[in-house]
Amino acid sequence: MRRHYILLFLIITAFFSCTPRPDGDVVQMKGAPNIYPDYTDVTIPVNIAPLNFLLRDSVEAIELTASCGDKEIQINRRGNEVCFDEDEWHELLSSAAGKDINVTLSAVGGDRQWKQWGFKWHVTNDSIDPYLTYRLIEPDYEIWSNIQIQQRCLENFEERNISDYMHVGDKCMNCHTYGSQNPNLSMLYVRGEGGGAILNRNGKLRKLNLKTEDMVSGSVYFGFSPSGRYIAFSTNVIIPAFHSRPDKRLEVFDSKSDVYVADLERNTMIRSELLCDSMVFETFPTFSPDGKYIYYCAAKRVRLPQDLGKLRYSLVRIPFDEQTGTIGTEVDTVFHASQATTDAKGNSVCHPRISPDGKHLLFTVQDYGTFPIWHRESDLWMMDLRTGQTDMLTIVNSDKSDTYHSWSSNSRWFVFASKRDDGLYGKPYFCYVDRKGKAHKPFVLPQKDPTKYDNILKSFNAPELGRGSVPFTAEEVAKMMKTEAESFH
Repeated sequence: MRRHYILLFLIITAFFSCTPRPDGDVVQMKGAPNIYPDYTDVTIPVNIAPLNFLLRDSVEAIELTASCGDKEIQINRRGNEVCFDEDEWHELLSSAAGKDINVTLSAVGGDRQWKQWGFKWHVTNDSIDPYLTYRLIEPDYEIWSNIQIQQRCLENFEERNISDYMHVGDKCMNCHTYGSQNPNLSMLYVRGEGGGAILNRNGKLRKLNLKTEDMVSGSVYFGFSPSGRYIAFSTNVIIPAFHSRPDKRLEVFDSKSDVYVADLERNTMIRSELLCDSMVFETFPTFSPDGKYIYYCAAKRVRLPQDLGKLRYSLVRIPFDEQTGTIGTEVDTVFHASQATTDAKGNSVCHPRISPDGKHLLFTVQDYGTFPIWHRESDLWMMDLRTGQTDMLTIVNSDKSDTYHSWSSNSRWFVFASKRDDGLYGKPYFCYVDRKGKAHKPFVLPQKDPTKYDNILKSFNAPELGRGSVPFTAEEVAKMMKTEAESFH
């Protein structure tokens, strides 16, 4: 047995001793290395999982040094992948909080010439909420089966399923959304016959039927009030349509939409004619963090689909009183669609989300309509609610769809879905917003295997940050699906 251990030790030693190391002349390269994901010169939270990556170039071996002060990680290996030991990684992050990690990457190819690059990781003390939920779905217009809703710990690579198609009879599932990033307050939708809204309150699940006879459909997009007693939601009749142009695949639009408020304690609906105007499309409601307003998107009705290119939503708000559960009587325009461009065409606004500290409003801007994942021009914009000034977030956006965003509970981070890699598959990116309101270069969700994004054939849809792990399982959701849904009136 001892001989076996000695032989194994010699084999391992021989393998690593054969890994080439930089010696002689090393060419110092300008610019950033061709690594994927692009983790060069990004700001990262002190509690993030290791930023494993690969070098896209054809190389035989790589060497990396990541250091801050007297803490250092060294990796030398054959191939083109860099994968960190989790314990060493978190020790380095802890020592580098509020500082920069200096990264030196060297690689050698078939020409035996070593090349070297340098870049930095700025580590901020502002942690990100440690959990992320998202829907894994094929990025196609005709496939909605095989959907999974996953929860991933951002501090490591642990992932678990909280609902999937096998547990709910292969039905379509809408995304899982938190109330105030609270894992003990969340909801997801299961569509189709026998479906309903699955509400989680401290792990106790309820199945709700959020549709009454006067509504055009059941609940689609929603947001919790700060107390968690109310949700503001839209009812939408959603129509898919195909483009004749080869550069556009699909268009999705609402032929009808209204906004309501549900009282989750009394099982009652709160209505306002201002939110159910037959001449206006209303959608994407969200409460302000103080509960005093419902923000939503509104557009004047146009002929559809003939005038779809003229369908442009503005961002508006209406007062709400959480104490009495009453909706106000005046609608204010926060951001008019024509503000989004200097020409007469105007743009369309959707998906408003307000930072928990109430200072910043994040929303999506696109040319027209209300379904940004099919619009390459979709970008994220951010408004300072104290001054009304708007930032186009040029450092954040790409030339592909950037949308479906949510905030971290400390208002220092937001996550969004971006198709910047190939225009087809959405992936979750994280962006740091410092105390001056400045956004920093975003980075994609780290994976244990840096080739995962090359191999997975699903989009990470509608990512949501949470302060903890949700206290229910996919099996409990399946059990709740077999019960009768609670009605509202």
